[in-house]
Amino acid sequence: MDLKFLDAAPTTAEIAAVDAVLGAPTSGWEGGEHTPTDDRVARLGHAARSRRDELLPALHALQDEIGWITKGGLDYVCRRLSVPPADAYGVATFYSLLSVNERPVRVAHVCDDTACRASGVATMLDDLENGCGPPGVAADDGMWLRSPCLGQCEKGSAAYIQIAGETNPVLAPVTSDQIATVLAGDTATVEPAIAVPQEDGLSLLTRVDQVDPLSLHDYRSSGGYQALARAIEMGPDAVIAAIEAAGLRGRGGAAFPAAVKWASVADHPERTKYIVCNADESETGTFKDRVLMEGDPFAIVEAMTIAAFATGAEEGFIYIRGEYPAAEARLANAIRQTRNEGLLGDSVMDAGFDFDIRIRRGAGAYICGEETALFNSIEGYRGEPRSKPPYPTDVGLFGKPTVVNNVETLAAILGIVLGTASGDTKLFCLSGAIGRPGVYEVPFGTSLRELLDLAGGVDGELQAVLVGGAAGSFIDLDHLDTALTFDAMAAIGASLGSGAVMVFNADADMGAAVRRIAAFFRDESCGQCVPCRVGTVRQEEALARMVGGSDEAEVLADLAAALRDASICGLGQLAAEAVQSAVKLELLR
Repeated sequence: MDLKFLDAAPTTAEIAAVDAVLGAPTSGWEGGEHTPTDDRVARLGHAARSRRDELLPALHALQDEIGWITKGGLDYVCRRLSVPPADAYGVATFYSLLSVNERPVRVAHVCDDTACRASGVATMLDDLENGCGPPGVAADDGMWLRSPCLGQCEKGSAAYIQIAGETNPVLAPVTSDQIATVLAGDTATVEPAIAVPQEDGLSLLTRVDQVDPLSLHDYRSSGGYQALARAIEMGPDAVIAAIEAAGLRGRGGAAFPAAVKWASVADHPERTKYIVCNADESETGTFKDRVLMEGDPFAIVEAMTIAAFATGAEEGFIYIRGEYPAAEARLANAIRQTRNEGLLGDSVMDAGFDFDIRIRRGAGAYICGEETALFNSIEGYRGEPRSKPPYPTDVGLFGKPTVVNNVETLAAILGIVLGTASGDTKLFCLSGAIGRPGVYEVPFGTSLRELLDLAGGVDGELQAVLVGGAAGSFIDLDHLDTALTFDAMAAIGASLGSGAVMVFNADADMGAAVRRIAAFFRDESCGQCVPCRVGTVRQEEALARMVGGSDEAEVLADLAAALRDASICGLGQLAAEAVQSAVKLELLR
């Protein structure tokens, strides 16, 4: 196949950045020095194509080092991996954190999403525009962009800073003056501050902010790796039976029974199997997984190892959103330490099974939280969802049986295996007009009103509560005493979703908030299917007319039906949920 490489040369810095990820080239066929052997042997074909999954890390390397992906840099990556440049260009342009257009050295992605808006961030954004110019316009070596939710919702404002050749920090909370200072060239180093205001009744959060997240020794001293040892004693079948008995359901939003996934993969005759931790927490108003990864990273590694033991998998991936640099660093540290101590790799705990974990960093695409889009992203393709069936338990990552679990779901495994917890608590993310924003762990059955009281109550007069993030629903205030369970929420036409709870007081502009949700889905649609690609645009347009005084309820209802019934994946199917609930509750009046 003629790959039609570009007529552009990489710089020394670009070559070094890519080689740091892919290793040095061994022949002229992959961009290295020409050798006499190259005249007789072509080292391409299957061997090169088998490395396609390294495309995204290589593109990240260029973006991190140079600040954007040049033609020469892209061409070098394509030669190394035998990927057509047009194909790689399609991947690079899919993600918001990657750019094939020249950018300044410093770029600030500043959150203007629903949760931060509920905390009053609009004024800060106006100040930033007055001081630094419009978003997307470079000034000297800096530029700022409006960003969807950065998963720092409890802090009221946030910015993810990309700095060429340096570490990319997250600033939260942040002011317009701080952003301007960073864009002007000042260094920003920030230690993550974890918000767990609750003190009692903790199981999933018991080590967060109490045990050093960088120390394997401290983790083991607090009971870490007792669950893996217990799982090995029990055996794979007993582990899966314990999870089934606990009734553990997925905590990422779909609420699918975890034991069904594990048993399906464990029973599959295919030899190669995978465990994937879905850490692409991009749902608006959701930050619980970030708190777990930053505060208890070894627990995620241990839980994945238990899943591998129970299902017979030998390799795992953590797919983490690109805007979580602190969580990524702490997970990478946890993997290094556990591997060095024989808790990952060959013959884990001398128990005769092998398992290792690799991290894959996302690049700014909400759709990659959908499990099959996540597979495509890991494999080096555009993060577009696949039609189902086949399901991931049969044909998942690299076409092999795969268990995909959310971070919180995995964290619940440890207590279930040890018998110290039954999986009967849930994490909720409180943000907006609430007294003490943060992550709260409460038993299933706690009412929404009790949860709001636990978080310090509403700041001002309560106007609306959005449960489940942008893909969730606004709750009728007459239903505040509804139990927070899967079934009780379904009975009122809502769901727990990702666990996001955004609170809006009487000062909030609900028309603007709902339009921001519609704009979010318009931007984040991958464009693969017509109902979602077109429907999300038409929904936003109808909302704009409705906020302006037009009666668009019937049009919005028709759009909602088309999105729900005809979209390929959950993004399109849920894109109208919040909008429809807002119309029903007359929040747009």
